[in-house]
Amino acid sequence: MPFSLFVRRLLVVGVVSLFTHLAAAQTPATAPPALYNPVWLEKLLRESAVLRQHHVGVCITDANTSQKVAEWNADRYFTPASVMKMFSLYTGLHMLSDSLPSLHYVVRHDSLIFWGTGDPTLLHGDVPSRRALDFLRTRPEKLFYAEIPSVTPYGPGWTWDDYNYYYQPERGAFPVYGHTVRFYATAGQPRPRVYPRFFRSVTEPVPAGTPNPADDHIRRPELENRFSFFPITQKWVDETPFRTSPALLLLLLQDTLHRPIGAVPFRLRTEDSIQVLKGLPVDSLYRRMLQVSDNFLAEQLLLMCSSRLGNDSLSTIRPIRVMRTLFLADLPDAPRWVDGSGLSRLNLVTPRAMTSLLLKLHQEVPEKRLLSLLAAGGGHGTLRRRYRPVVQGRPWLWGKTGTLSNNHNVVGYLRTNSGRLLAFSFLNNNIPGNDAPVRSEMEKILTQVRERL
Repeated sequence: MPFSLFVRRLLVVGVVSLFTHLAAAQTPATAPPALYNPVWLEKLLRESAVLRQHHVGVCITDANTSQKVAEWNADRYFTPASVMKMFSLYTGLHMLSDSLPSLHYVVRHDSLIFWGTGDPTLLHGDVPSRRALDFLRTRPEKLFYAEIPSVTPYGPGWTWDDYNYYYQPERGAFPVYGHTVRFYATAGQPRPRVYPRFFRSVTEPVPAGTPNPADDHIRRPELENRFSFFPITQKWVDETPFRTSPALLLLLLQDTLHRPIGAVPFRLRTEDSIQVLKGLPVDSLYRRMLQVSDNFLAEQLLLMCSSRLGNDSLSTIRPIRVMRTLFLADLPDAPRWVDGSGLSRLNLVTPRAMTSLLLKLHQEVPEKRLLSLLAAGGGHGTLRRRYRPVVQGRPWLWGKTGTLSNNHNVVGYLRTNSGRLLAFSFLNNNIPGNDAPVRSEMEKILTQVRERL
């Protein structure tokens, strides 16, 4: 679809959606029933010794009728952490088709010029795709890579000294290998296996006697692609982000494709016919992003959405602005939204705005598909050890967790014993110390919601 037609359709859909919501809000006959706060639930929240010392916000609403069930500090702003990935999901559902855009390219005479859309799946360790690789390997033209202007490697408000850890790879226009190096260690072996092998020559043991207070397996200097491993005493697998650059990308692609790739400035011509190579089905990315809370996939998702809004650059700000204006203007409280993953502490959201987003998702996405994308209590993902099924192994809670130091949140859907599906947000900020007791207390309270509503 041509870019101009896509934008016009997006604007029409957004305006119609916005006016529909506004009209419904102004019609008394369709107003939802008054708020109902069960006394027993309020007592649980108010008298909990575990929840007493930090900030707690709860909003529970019937997913099918939009009837409010309970609110507790629901209009206050919280640091959401990774539950912001639900906003990224909603963006992808509105801006992407049924498949990921793998890359953009144009053909000029005997040359094929390609550039990135932000698709993170090329040779990714968990959501791997070889479509771009096979496409580039078999094209008869000479290959040239154009580096499109893109976002900074780290988002606003990210923690700079987490550069060494798997959950904070650098963002980019044309990722390869998930922007991480994987290390596979076996007890008794002198050194780990390295993937991709390209980085094996820059992987060495740490000097003898190096302290390791963080119990790391691998360390990398902040500004260099050199990797040091600690003595191997047991089997482990670890990932460490590498520093990205256009020059390194070309080396990795040429090493994998076994053919030369030139570099050219990103400059489109009026006569260019821009083509899109389709990638993996979108749900393969959504599911991994939500169930294990993959920050890299969430950031790259917003960049892919940006690629649908123009070919001049990749930006996370652009799709956020479009979504806030056209699809989320009717939230009860405007979120402060700065990245795709929730790594930033600059993000802010209220429990009732989060629950309103959950209602939108439930209204727009078939329930079976929606629940299949989320972590399932006692089943898989970040909730596999919590909210265990009690009837025939079927889960009763599906959700997205969000955790930063001193913060732990869960949002999603729960099925009550009476058969109701409730959308809920349960946010906890400024937790002093270990959050394990908070997780257990949340499970106890939500179990009561399941049994009594």
